[in-house]
Amino acid sequence: MSQTYDLVIIGGGPGGYNCAIRAGQLGLKTAIVEKRGALGGTCLNVGCIPSKALLHASESFEAARKDFAGMGIELSGVNLNLPKMMAQKDDAVDGLTKGVEFLMKKNKVDYVKGAGRLSAAGTVDITGPDGAVQQISTKNVVIATGSEVASLPNVTIDEDKIVSSTGALKLSAVPKRMIVIGGGYIGLEMGSVWRRLGAEVTVVEYLDRITPTMDSEIASVFLRALKKQGLKFELGMKVVGVDGAGKVAKVEVEPAAGGDKRVLEAEIVLVSIGRRPFTDGLGLETLGVATDKRGFILTEHFQTNVPGVYAIGDCTLGPMLAHKAEEEGAAVAQIIAGKWGHVNYGIIPGVVYTNPEVAGVGKTEDDLKAEKRAYRVGKFPFMANSRARTNHETEGLVKILEDAETHRIVGAHMIGVGVGELIGEICVAMEFGASAEDIARTCHAHPTMSEAIREAAKGVDGWTMQA
Repeated sequence: MSQTYDLVIIGGGPGGYNCAIRAGQLGLKTAIVEKRGALGGTCLNVGCIPSKALLHASESFEAARKDFAGMGIELSGVNLNLPKMMAQKDDAVDGLTKGVEFLMKKNKVDYVKGAGRLSAAGTVDITGPDGAVQQISTKNVVIATGSEVASLPNVTIDEDKIVSSTGALKLSAVPKRMIVIGGGYIGLEMGSVWRRLGAEVTVVEYLDRITPTMDSEIASVFLRALKKQGLKFELGMKVVGVDGAGKVAKVEVEPAAGGDKRVLEAEIVLVSIGRRPFTDGLGLETLGVATDKRGFILTEHFQTNVPGVYAIGDCTLGPMLAHKAEEEGAAVAQIIAGKWGHVNYGIIPGVVYTNPEVAGVGKTEDDLKAEKRAYRVGKFPFMANSRARTNHETEGLVKILEDAETHRIVGAHMIGVGVGELIGEICVAMEFGASAEDIARTCHAHPTMSEAIREAAKGVDGWTMQA
């Protein structure tokens, strides 16, 4: 490890390992430093991937109990084997982490296990699992350390009764009652998992709506769908305190606008109020790397204020999404290699992987109204889509927004089964500067769910044909 690297990446999550892969492809001598003991970061180990494994399994469980009979499939004795469900989740994670490690070898990237710290210009100290410290020299450093769970003041997450999203992925039994603090993407996904498996789930949200960054019309449809499934909501409620000392946890709440306090009880309380950048212990102060008051590393085109030190992903400003970090990882590797490097932040999709899924990209209708920007909108309900009808998956709609002056699509938002896959078509269209008419004039296979996108696009110009 005495040689000098072209690039050392601190953090082995989606941003870090994709940066390493691209750097290796471009011929840069690269090392990636990860303290977890497994590559993949929060996303692969305790986030996106294991949560999707449980979402899929719990949806299958509920479908077998409630939906199959209506399609002429008669089953008996459908039971939950939670340890086995957890085991298949862990197996998926294990296979993928090993796959990422293989990609490091394939692209000639050195993988160093340990905690990385900037100790001097061009020098990274790595404290290994055994406490031993080694130094490596590098021309460039990319900080890709991601984020960690944010907590409420005076609330201790013990991963027993009071859990983070990490603890919610590892429960040994289905709780009778679960309280989810926070009505964002992660809380709603995990709450829906445990609701399907048998828990009574109540979501407590400070605002008077869920998913505040989502298009408000879609968010309203989403809330109705979740309520219909049995999730309960306490909106506009402030959490005053959480007591996990007794047999059940007690959550004290009061109206955000002021009013009488109440106490809610549950076996499990999931604290899901967001995440904060993980930048502690990185030695940023040693080199004077600038951060804001919340700890986010400040960058301009991925470059920090210190030459040769870059930062990407959740530890920088912007949406905390794995695919945003992946884009930045590839782009910064390109820049370090002397090539182009660019991320179009206006076309970063967001998906909530509940059932139905919610997906959106670009401007919301709320954004356009706030900007006083002239726009046109086209909508199409899945109820009128032939494939959705035959699949008994008719809940939701597609909504496309087009700038009235330029006739370019500036946003799209949808709710329905599988829309996380459909949103990619809109991203490509926006990247190429397409109008709604461009989609409307493009042949789509029939019968498919994607036809709803075409019909919504037709609606922008007033010629929807199937509804």
